[in-house]
Amino acid sequence: MKNHLLIKKLSAIFCILFFFVTGNVISVSAQSISKVRLPLSTLQQRFVDLRFGMFIHFNIPTYENADWPDPETPASDFNPKKLDCVQWAKAAKSANMTYGCLTTKHHSGFCIWDTKSTNYNVMNSPLKRDVVKEYVKAFRDEGLKVMLYYSILDTHHRLRPNSIQPQHIDMVKKQITELLSNYGPVEALIIDGWDAPWSRISYDDVPFDEIYKLVKSLQPNCLLMDLNGAKYPAEGLYYTDIKTYEMGAGQRISQETNKMPALACLPIQGSWFWKTDFPFTPVRDVNKLIEEVLVPLNKASCNFILNVAPNRDGLFDDNALTALKQIGTRWKNDGPVAPIAETGPPIISHNLAKRAPVNSSWSDDSNIMDFANDDNFGSSWLSNPNVKHPWYEITLKPGQQFNTVVLFESNSNIKKYKLTYFDGTIWRTLYEGENLNRFKVNRFKQVKGDKVRIDIESYNERPSIAEVGVYNNPL
Repeated sequence: MKNHLLIKKLSAIFCILFFFVTGNVISVSAQSISKVRLPLSTLQQRFVDLRFGMFIHFNIPTYENADWPDPETPASDFNPKKLDCVQWAKAAKSANMTYGCLTTKHHSGFCIWDTKSTNYNVMNSPLKRDVVKEYVKAFRDEGLKVMLYYSILDTHHRLRPNSIQPQHIDMVKKQITELLSNYGPVEALIIDGWDAPWSRISYDDVPFDEIYKLVKSLQPNCLLMDLNGAKYPAEGLYYTDIKTYEMGAGQRISQETNKMPALACLPIQGSWFWKTDFPFTPVRDVNKLIEEVLVPLNKASCNFILNVAPNRDGLFDDNALTALKQIGTRWKNDGPVAPIAETGPPIISHNLAKRAPVNSSWSDDSNIMDFANDDNFGSSWLSNPNVKHPWYEITLKPGQQFNTVVLFESNSNIKKYKLTYFDGTIWRTLYEGENLNRFKVNRFKQVKGDKVRIDIESYNERPSIAEVGVYNNPL
């Protein structure tokens, strides 16, 4: 009898333990990272359907009254004595936002998570707490999605132009691996400080395709977007899953013609990071933010992310909190936006045509063939008006592998063209037909060739090509 009672007690204890354990497993699994990759179009639609989110610039610059502080600023300066990520999340919720995005590392290289990649991090500050961990929990507890910001440019660790070493790329990969492995599912990783005129770090210096593939291997459904894609044409998806527009830098989406999934950002205060005058300086007008920014952007398939900068205590100022509540009372999230068009996969690999030897039919004197592969969409090759059948030819390395050729026109004049490649013996056709788009993408099975040639067969006015791209791009 005693044994029977003992067995019953043990069984009851086991059931209770099982309940808590399985309950915990369910809780964890709800935040587990799916390895089943959804179509890019599904992820893009899901992103623009979020409509409105909160950017949070909070890092070592918060304590220096400058967006770009001294690279040698000590970790001891980072000291938020009242840090409350729950306040941030509730403020976002009050504005009817659907997600947040936190600056895990800005250009000065300070990491606000428990990283093993460098000592220049929050665990060596007076706070000694993982801010990223607290942020993701607070936002998820409020039912909000989580995104992360990460800067490639890193002035503290000397990851800057003309100084990049293999260990820098290893550090980037290690840090991104930590961020996408230790904090549950991340809707998007927003990259900054890459291929921008002010950062001068190209997609070749830090290889974009390697970072992109790493992100997708860790979290297949995490969108990767580069915040510095302004030099690329609005019609094309170059080096990002989502087109981006930094409105404070003068970048504007065409609300009438945009057909791409997009993100636009703007701070509610005077700059991205908190400044000492913020508590006493009016924030942006709430009605204008709604009527002139948020609503029109959403109609143009563009998600809007509004930056709110925490102060040195790690809290939002009262004027920012008030404005967010006012937004929430005056704007409601109506759910999914109109369906977006298919974009196809983004260009993520090195442009094999960039500054390669080129030749062409007779061109305009000041717009010769080299202007169509100079990595500058503002310059172009322009055919001479006397040429009836213009052509353009790129010489590649012998036996070069490629599977994508992109033509971007200056003025949408080319109608019908023939695309061929020389395989070392004969010329073979890749495409022949009519394409009236200014951004002409030609995808095909991988081939090996020494040259690529474009024969322009019909056009409206004399052809002009801004950039030719040849890529061995993952399809």
